[in-house]
Amino acid sequence: MISATDLKAGMTFVDDGNLIKVLEASHHKPGKGNTVMRMKLRNVRSGATYDTTFRPDQKFERAYLDTKEVQYLYKMDGMAVFMDLETYEQYELPADTIENELLYLLDNMNCKIQFFGSEVIGVELPGTVVLTVSETQPSIKGATVTGSGKPATMETGLVVNVPDFIEAGEALEIGTADGSYKGRANK
Repeated sequence: MISATDLKAGMTFVDDGNLIKVLEASHHKPGKGNTVMRMKLRNVRSGATYDTTFRPDQKFERAYLDTKEVQYLYKMDGMAVFMDLETYEQYELPADTIENELLYLLDNMNCKIQFFGSEVIGVELPGTVVLTVSETQPSIKGATVTGSGKPATMETGLVVNVPDFIEAGEALEIGTADGSYKGRANK
């Protein structure tokens, strides 16, 4: 069992038979009343997200997840298809439940999928991925890294704020935790 104060972003727990993933967690002390834990949660099976509060002493059953190294193959008919690298077994996940993760995945890219028992429930991304800029405003001559930046659309549809000197066609390293620009990719 795990208490509400120990729940952190990225953790998964079981609540009333539902598998819940913590997206955001914060400790809140209102002017009057007791301390509460504010949470932004996602039901792993349905994909529904919601905000709620818990008392700090509430207890939940922690969900232990297994991971397996796979290769992302393609998305078709609302399903994302992954292949086990050892057994060549294929796994399907509804694309709408991993919509955010798909913005970082290219065909034939390696990643990990998460299992709760024998049920496939999610995708675990690497810390950074290399994506190519498909569209952005023209670069500004004399632009520096310290400028405010401009939006760039990556090949997967992800929009990232990049420095002014970045041009379309460049390969960039993108952080998967927050979708931030990390630098130009090493070639």
